[in-house]
Amino acid sequence: MKIMDTHCDALLKLQLRKRGTFFGMEPLDYRTSEEIDTNLIRLKTGGVKVQFFAIFIEPEVPFDEKWQHALEQVNLFYTEIIDKNPEVKHIKKWEDIDDLKDGEIGAVLTLEGADAFGNDLVKLRHLYRLGVLSIGLTWNNANLCADGAGEPRGGGLTLLGKEVVKLNNEHRVYTDVAHSTVKGFWDMLELADYPIASHSNARAICDHPRNLYDDQIEKMIEKNGIIHVVFNPPFIREDSETATITDLVRHIEHISSLGGVKNIGFGSDFDGISTFVTNLENAAQYQNLINELLTKFSEEEVRGFAYQNFLDKRPK
Repeated sequence: MKIMDTHCDALLKLQLRKRGTFFGMEPLDYRTSEEIDTNLIRLKTGGVKVQFFAIFIEPEVPFDEKWQHALEQVNLFYTEIIDKNPEVKHIKKWEDIDDLKDGEIGAVLTLEGADAFGNDLVKLRHLYRLGVLSIGLTWNNANLCADGAGEPRGGGLTLLGKEVVKLNNEHRVYTDVAHSTVKGFWDMLELADYPIASHSNARAICDHPRNLYDDQIEKMIEKNGIIHVVFNPPFIREDSETATITDLVRHIEHISSLGGVKNIGFGSDFDGISTFVTNLENAAQYQNLINELLTKFSEEEVRGFAYQNFLDKRPK
């Protein structure tokens, strides 16, 4: 069964190794490197048809260097993923997914955290032109748009953050709530035409700040948003560095019980996590999850989780 995955951090891995070449390290080969959970061979083996690639700037990067880091990752997206692999096609608008041929894989650029553009909306518009189709205003830290999930203050959107959401709407770009505070979530849902939780689970099952409360899940469903479950064990089982596929499926069952069967998808966070679900350690093992889901849900429902729910609810 083909798969759509709305979050991985392969671009950061490629960038860090590329920068490490100054210290004698070899650059990573996106196609085959064992260090990349979502390398091309693994995507093919796991049946991944569309993979989202996040631009993520680590918080310790000085503010005046963040834009350069973002552009480096965009450049690596083109040079290492698109240009060297003719079967990988850059999805620049949502309709491009429909044009993918057998054997082709779609690649979507996203932004995880507005730190990259600061308060410069010209830079944001440039990211739209480069093909960024989903924007999360924060990672875990606070920035000029909003507080992130790890900021104790727990604030919502600033005026700048609200302007970014409105621009996302105009450009048919998702606003990603995955790393938002509770207050930020409600601010975004009030404004966003296209909300997504690209890699979040259910807080009723695992009480972690990165997961969604039931009322948040219900609001996402009401707004026709999509909730893509994440494979990071601490977000699956409370205070645990290990998890099974069965543990992950509990989150899907819970979201489904709230009426979200048509809103669920996958956002692995591969290449951004250091511990893994057993037998789901990289993209090549995706069908293990599919096989487990088929014991709990109908084939039509599982096909929805795998890719069809996203296609049905993508921005029109």
